[in-house]
Amino acid sequence: MTQFKSLFTPLQLRHKTLRNRIVFGSHTANMAQDGLPGERHRGYYEERARGGAAMIVVEPVPVHATGVLTRGNFRHGTDEIIPHFRKITDAVHAHGAVICHQLYHVGQHGDFDNSYAPSWSPSGLPSFHDSDGSHAMTEREIEEVLESYVQAARRAKESGFDGIELFAAYNALIDQFWLPFNNRRTDQWGGSFENRMRFSRTLMERIRKQVGDDFIIGLAVNMDPSTKVSQSIEELQEIVSYHDRKELMDYVTCGTGGYFNFADLIPNVFSADKLGAPHAEALKQVVSFAKVQCESHIRTPENADYVISAGQADTVSIVRGQIADPHLANKAKEGRSEDVRPCLSCNQMCWGRRYRDYWISCLINPSAGREFEWGGDRFEATKEPKSVLVIGGGVAGLECARVAAERGHKVRLVEAGPKLGGQFRLAGNQPRRGQILDYIDWLERQLMKLQVQIDRNTYLEADEVTAYGADEVIVATGSNPDGKGFQRAMPEFDALPGIENGNVTTAEEVMAKSARVGKTVLFLDETANWKGSGTALHLTQNGHKVILVTQAASVMFEMARTNADVKMRQHLRALGVEMHTETMVQHWMGSGATLKSFGGEPFEIKADTLVIAATNTPEDSIARELGLDGIGDAVAARNAAMAIYEGRKRGMAI
Repeated sequence: MTQFKSLFTPLQLRHKTLRNRIVFGSHTANMAQDGLPGERHRGYYEERARGGAAMIVVEPVPVHATGVLTRGNFRHGTDEIIPHFRKITDAVHAHGAVICHQLYHVGQHGDFDNSYAPSWSPSGLPSFHDSDGSHAMTEREIEEVLESYVQAARRAKESGFDGIELFAAYNALIDQFWLPFNNRRTDQWGGSFENRMRFSRTLMERIRKQVGDDFIIGLAVNMDPSTKVSQSIEELQEIVSYHDRKELMDYVTCGTGGYFNFADLIPNVFSADKLGAPHAEALKQVVSFAKVQCESHIRTPENADYVISAGQADTVSIVRGQIADPHLANKAKEGRSEDVRPCLSCNQMCWGRRYRDYWISCLINPSAGREFEWGGDRFEATKEPKSVLVIGGGVAGLECARVAAERGHKVRLVEAGPKLGGQFRLAGNQPRRGQILDYIDWLERQLMKLQVQIDRNTYLEADEVTAYGADEVIVATGSNPDGKGFQRAMPEFDALPGIENGNVTTAEEVMAKSARVGKTVLFLDETANWKGSGTALHLTQNGHKVILVTQAASVMFEMARTNADVKMRQHLRALGVEMHTETMVQHWMGSGATLKSFGGEPFEIKADTLVIAATNTPEDSIARELGLDGIGDAVAARNAAMAIYEGRKRGMAI
């Protein structure tokens, strides 16, 4: 039985009964092909319905040509989408979940590269998405957009959706009408509070008239306290209360951040858990008709149950948590919360892939987006059990061992060191990244439950592997730090000139606590990602003066796609880290170095130790000796997402 009794209490939402309080909220999965939802979409949403989510809100359809934002947006203004969405709604309904569809128009923040249309907005203000301006709508164009919303709602109902959710969050079109900053109009659509509410009120009244009573209308809003021109919580309460008194929406869901402050829109490791809970609680105080949904960094069943038990909200939206583990709801209901694969708040393959306009996935759950190919996040039992030897206890080896054992194979895993997790464990030792250690602990628990034999401090030679006689041998021996200081900005040198002068160590040795580091550290960050910045933050917090040098345009440049780079730079600056971007280390003297920015003159700095964060080299010696293909870093040094993906794929192939 579940320990989360509040979380698994049913809830009446207009004409539907939600089986629990867990919602898989709207987010851009970006999976459309030629503007149509297909099998990738169906598999993705069906798996979360199968996993126990009470309600699913499918990613937004742009209601008008001027509101297209991503490559994967659905076709607007056409009934062609209806039969394709019907396949998704039927599949979700078959598993007992309610399903709604978000409708949006992002107003001044559209993307011409995808829309090939000007962005329409209330007052023609510039985009915060890029450097483009927008077009101030005429009254005729406002009516055109209103009708496009109504027709989109009609299509949603004919597609089998139980309702729609109107996107009035993050400074999109609807809330651009609300905010005096965005709405500079002097006609009936602007000025007074009543006039600024006219667009949303008219829209919701017309949608209700179109779809009838047996249809859910939700409203998505946001809070961004860090931005002066965004609404205060009191102003948002007034807006929500206004719509609630008129019974225009059945629920309201409140996120954080937005176009003014993107760092809090998709919270990362620097963000607090339950980030949106205080805002949901404030809205719950002013509604009497609508249900209130809490979103924003509600990562776990424990967090979700607390929000519901405390009366802060009626439902919770857990998005990344259910991307990481689509069966989160069922596991929590069955009293198996320890088996929930824990989201890392890393944003690398969810928001990170959407940032690059790809379809989304998950670093720790590579089945995300591949459910239609891989049969969901579940594994069929093998008909021919084998003995499997996995060499290497990094995340590639751990995931391969887990999947193979879950399918019924007899698995032994050997690790040369005393701890499991490999390079990823070192990353988990960095400040704010303890969720990685939670994930490694989860992998260990799963292997123990699956009775995998784990041998630590065990180094096997090639002849010992052969003598063991396993049916399948998986080489997942990882990679080694490259301490030579190769820089892409100086490709003519295989090693940093002067590296032989000593006082040099690597980021890996620092995080493993096996390096002696002087008071002043020159940190050569050739990766511009977490390896460099996270280790620099660790050194700074432990009393070292850090001079960080990177050839990239900004510190943590490669991680801009994760939404964590801005806060990382803020932390480093606050701690006094000296940062040199678009800069190379020309020569290391053992007690200092010559630096040169691109196009600048060389200059010297003093430092006690040089720490290098660079691309590793594969540890593939045993794979070559045995004539086997490796997985993960044993093939080529990359990030954890690639290692876990290859571990999953190899385990499924045995």
